[in-house]
Amino acid sequence: MSLDLTDLTGEPRLLLEARLRPLQGSRFQPTGFPNLGPAVYDAPDGGRTVLVESAQSMANRLETVCWDEIADDWMAPIRGLPLVKVMDEEGGKVTNSVLDAHRLNSPYILESKDTTFFDLLKGRLAAMETGRVDLRELARVLLQFDVNSLLHGVFLAKRDLAGGRLRLPRALSAFIEATGVSVVTSGGVKNDSYDPSGDTAKGFGNVPFSRDEYAADRITAYFNLDLQQIRGFGLGDQAEALLIALALFKIRKFLVEGLRLRTACDLDPVEVSVTRPDGFALPTLTELAGELPGLVQGVADQGMFNTPRVATVTYRR
Repeated sequence: MSLDLTDLTGEPRLLLEARLRPLQGSRFQPTGFPNLGPAVYDAPDGGRTVLVESAQSMANRLETVCWDEIADDWMAPIRGLPLVKVMDEEGGKVTNSVLDAHRLNSPYILESKDTTFFDLLKGRLAAMETGRVDLRELARVLLQFDVNSLLHGVFLAKRDLAGGRLRLPRALSAFIEATGVSVVTSGGVKNDSYDPSGDTAKGFGNVPFSRDEYAADRITAYFNLDLQQIRGFGLGDQAEALLIALALFKIRKFLVEGLRLRTACDLDPVEVSVTRPDGFALPTLTELAGELPGLVQGVADQGMFNTPRVATVTYRR
């Protein structure tokens, strides 16, 4: 079947919600922040709420579920999308523009003494050294080298690239919240059967500890796809369909395979719903996996991807 996106025509956003629950038991461990711990707050309705997963972390997770670590490539349905791989001088893997937190702005890509790719990128963006940044041209360049950056955003914060002014916000954003939460406090001890009173600073001795987990009335994952931003790229119908299908594939794949957020936070989807626009039927993962190879090839046939699809940087300090 052909992917039907007509219900999204003219709509500014596609909003999805996924009701989640702990895979086993009732407890879960939310994300923690340095010097802060979990982000716990009172919602506008007065209910106690905790941020289970932040937008930054969710972007990383939506990228990770699309990567085949064994093949060192995209998952099969989206294989053929462009990206940049970074290798060391012995040919070993360093990182790539899908998995690196900064995508194309990775220091391993832009700060390497191997400037082959940097010079190519700079040449494509040379027209923006002065004057207003042409976001449509930036989008075409990102589509050419790293489609992922069009969905998850990028900030090319390097003076030699248009004075460090090149940035795109996320077109796909997500987060997970739990409402009606209560703290579940427990504890334990690290036992040292040989020397219980040993020097704990060096790892010896018995060490008691406390542990806070949470239970909640409701856990919800929220997804926001900015359709207006995608259309604003001006890439044409084929590329727009690819970006939307890729975003939906990421969401569906995450909800099937990516919900083991931490050792003590393993979640399961209960229900997925479209909250905007009315009437849009969310394709299944199987349907998306079946449609994406043709969409990838269609954009490639228009000459919009780099040749070769995988650009390589040798990282030299």
